[in-house]
Amino acid sequence: MEALRRLFLRPRAALQVAMLCTRQGPQGPEVLLVKSLDSGRWILPKGWPMPGRTLRDAATQEAWEEAGARGRVLPDEIARFPASKRLKTGLDLPCEMVVFRMEETTLADDYPKSARRKRRMLPAAQAAARADVEEIGELIRRSFA
Repeated sequence: MEALRRLFLRPRAALQVAMLCTRQGPQGPEVLLVKSLDSGRWILPKGWPMPGRTLRDAATQEAWEEAGARGRVLPDEIARFPASKRLKTGLDLPCEMVVFRMEETTLADDYPKSARRKRRMLPAAQAAARADVEEIGELIRRSFA
């Protein structure tokens, strides 16, 4: 009975959406990483779900706002894993990350957060090694194995 009570009283993880932005580069597949504003980690463009939008559409919007990324977005999520969001208070909020994939990614020079965000389009193996979240690195490796 106690285990059942804990299961139902346990706080639910917040939901975040992310985009794995890819393209074919001169030496093979490339992946886009952005630098997080709070911790300086190299991550995928991500954000919160948006009222009135599907999770896919919210992830597409975040990729545009954070990195100026446009491309062909696949219809279904490609991954879902536990993650954490570092809050301005310094606390980590448990999250569930839902990831979609954008192919044929192009990058605009001017986009909403261009003054605040660093971005890098890297060969897939380098992006997997540089990603500062283990699950993101593993997702990139699996996507291009």
